[in-house]
Order: sequence, then C-alpha cells, then structure tokens
Amino acid sequence: MTDALLTARDIDGEGLPEWRPMFDELRARFRTADFASALELVNRIGAAAEEADHHPDLGLHWGRVDVRLSSHDVGGLTQRDVRLARAISAIAADLGATAVTDALAVVELALDTPDVDAIRPFWAAVLGYDLGARPDEIVDPTGTHPTVWFQESAGGGEAPQRWHLDVRVPPEVAQQRIGAALAAGGTLVDDSPAPAFVVLADAQGNRACITTWQGRD
Repeated sequence: MTDALLTARDIDGEGLPEWRPMFDELRARFRTADFASALELVNRIGAAAEEADHHPDLGLHWGRVDVRLSSHDVGGLTQRDVRLARAISAIAADLGATAVTDALAVVELALDTPDVDAIRPFWAAVLGYDLGARPDEIVDPTGTHPTVWFQESAGGGEAPQRWHLDVRVPPEVAQQRIGAALAAGGTLVDDSPAPAFVVLADAQGNRACITTWQGRD
C-alpha cells in the first residue's frame, strides 16, 4: 500500500530543518568544501536511495548538491520522502555539509488569458511540454524547465502585460525577497492574499508574485 499524500503543512510539522516543501517536491541544498566532497555526498545519497528503493533528483555542482524528493507514483510528497530526507540530512551532517535554505526557490510562468483552453495546447506543443494533471497548467516532462500555468482573466481592460513571474520561496524568505524587490524600485500592488502570495510590480508596471505554501488551505 502506498503512503498517503502529505500537504506542505504536514511536511512543515515533520521537523526537517534542512528541507522545504516546494509545490509537489521536498527540496534541499547542501554546501560542501569542494567538488570532491560534493561528489562523495552524491555517492552516499545514491547508496541510501538504493537501499530505500526511493530515488531523488540530484544536482551536482562545485561545492554544492541540490536534492529534490517526490513520490512520483502518487504525484506528491509522502512519508517515503520524509524518511529519505532524514537519511540524507544525516549523511550531509556526517560529511560536514551545511544546508542552505534561503536560496531555495521555484520559478513558474503564468499567462493571463480570458480563454485557457484556446491557447493551452499551443503552448504545450511549442515548448514540448505535457498538459499536466491540472487543467490550468503545462509541465516540462523532464522537470528541468518552469511550469507554465494559465490564469483566467476577465478580458477587456487588461494591462498590456500578460506574462508575470510567480516565484515560490520558503515562508521565512518571503518578506526578505519582497523587501529587496521594493528596495530595487518595485511597488507593492496587493498583499491581501499574503502569505499565499504578494503581488509586486517593477517601475514600468510589470508584475510578479512572491508565493509560499502558507495560506492555501
């Protein structure tokens, strides 16, 4: 029997300080001394994953390892991910790697449109994306490129901009990111949906949203 799906709130209560729920994934970034130590961390994670029969996506860089966990067979996070996350954290600690959570972010692209169905197949074809599980999104089958989702708009009277960026960050990073954007010449458009998301605009009125998992249930 497969594990039940966990919400971001469930994950937040699991006591995983090195990890953050980001949409349907659990993510972590570990800093290491050099490339060799990063490779050793990857090898140790690979052995743990084989033992658990649960396999993360890994990004190996000089002095850095990025880890993405998800239970793909059920389309989200489960206790399998929690267990492997704990094991990976223990391996990282044993090797002297340090977790960096303030740099974790996921970028999505949102296209405002009065008719989602009229344009969604076109963008899936152009980008080589899959239609995805939700009727308002298309996704990169490799998990490499940003998800594109379509936001219903009323049509007529729309601002010239139709694309805007949604940037998902850990909740404790949101205010820092918003503050930095405002300090860089941005303006606050709407913070009433916070902490789920806050709408910002640049000096020319182009909009972006800083989003978190909080405030969505």
